[in-house]
Amino acid sequence: MAAKKTMTLNLTDAEMHALEGLCDKKDLSKTAVLRQALRLYQLVEARVEKGDKLFFEDEKSKEKAEVMML
Repeated sequence: MAAKKTMTLNLTDAEMHALEGLCDKKDLSKTAVLRQALRLYQLVEARVEKGDKLFFEDEKSKEKAEVMML
């Protein structure tokens, strides 16, 4: 297993509330949620770099909305 490092993360009240909400919803720790978020961001970034696009599709109407990555 790779060595782990500790970091300090400063969040606004709104960001902390969002994080805590996700923790409750997913029954995960803050660390686990942030690790999942990082892995997801890495995956999206890799696909966008390959030229893929990211969309959300409404299941009923089939309307698509592209997610623009900065």
